[in-house]
Amino acid sequence: MPRRPPKPLSISPSQARRIWLRAQRLDTLAPFGDGSEATPAAVDHLGYVQIDTINVVERCHHHILWTRIPDYQRAHLRQAQSIDKSVFEYWTHALAYVPTQDLRFFLPEMKRRRENPPSWFNSVTNEDLRKVMGRVRRDGALSIRDIDDDVLIEKDHAWASRKPSKRALQLAFFSGALTICERAGMLKSYELPERHFGWERAPRPATEKQVLDYLLDRALRSQGIVSLDSVCHLDAPRKPAIRELIETRLRRRTLVPVTIEGAGKQEHWAQPAMLEPTPAPDAELVHILSPFDPLIIQRKRLKLFFGYDHLFEAYVPKEKRAMGYFALPVLVGDEIVAAIDLKADRANGTLLVQQWNWVGKGSPERHKAAIEDALHRFERFQLET
Repeated sequence: MPRRPPKPLSISPSQARRIWLRAQRLDTLAPFGDGSEATPAAVDHLGYVQIDTINVVERCHHHILWTRIPDYQRAHLRQAQSIDKSVFEYWTHALAYVPTQDLRFFLPEMKRRRENPPSWFNSVTNEDLRKVMGRVRRDGALSIRDIDDDVLIEKDHAWASRKPSKRALQLAFFSGALTICERAGMLKSYELPERHFGWERAPRPATEKQVLDYLLDRALRSQGIVSLDSVCHLDAPRKPAIRELIETRLRRRTLVPVTIEGAGKQEHWAQPAMLEPTPAPDAELVHILSPFDPLIIQRKRLKLFFGYDHLFEAYVPKEKRAMGYFALPVLVGDEIVAAIDLKADRANGTLLVQQWNWVGKGSPERHKAAIEDALHRFERFQLET
């Protein structure tokens, strides 16, 4: 007789967010230690670290890592990507750093993009692709700046380039023919994967079942409590298959259902060990978070767990902004208490507070002094060379 799934365990949003903070390693000061080894350890645990082009303060991939590694240095990420080759770049829900040991789970997607390129790449001709691939094979790693013989074209998008070769390089990257071997700011160098990683034999692509297991396990590890939306963030077509996998694990009792107060009909699940009593983080621990931090990027989940609705207003007209162009949520203990719009004035060596917004239980009397100390540390990180 098949075993019945266990009854849901009801928990409060406060308990849920403590579990999530522990899974995100935001409940302690230096969860991954220090030194260069901490960077790949953090990427491995989180599963991915998002990359973004906005440079008002330090770019989000460095910011996310610094939040969890107080002595983080930008050179550590370069070492992981270009020297140790323990992380690589590819698309998760956005462009991100991913552990190299997980590369085989992305090979099927590379094959799909190779066989059916997105419409963004319709302008890339076979000749464009042969040109860039031939140069990389012959001359080694290649960046768009190394290409000076393109016949320039008009841009068809604000983020596009006038060089046709740029889109050809991107198509080769998304299809797995090239990998990004180094990044200087937002300038990427592309290389043959077999040459960059030193493969004698390329890794075997994961099956779809293995990919599903990987996605669920990654979410359980880095989120603690999961929902279909949180596992399949911006990947809705996989929801039915992930749901089936969750049902299988429920029958095996490796997952248990969780009801979070205020979640309505939205279902959540966790591994039993994650539901052990979780102490509150240090009430004095302050984290200034990137709006692209894994804790912040899923807005509905953030609202449920923290009662905080983050507004990302970089693309909102100035007169309609409520919190500012690039407001950063501030986590104190297990509460988000402020959202501060910051800008790094690198020419004058200062961090400018454009707008300070108190949210939730935040107040000047309780929190301002500790946040100002954290802002000084954040300023030093911004201005390090």
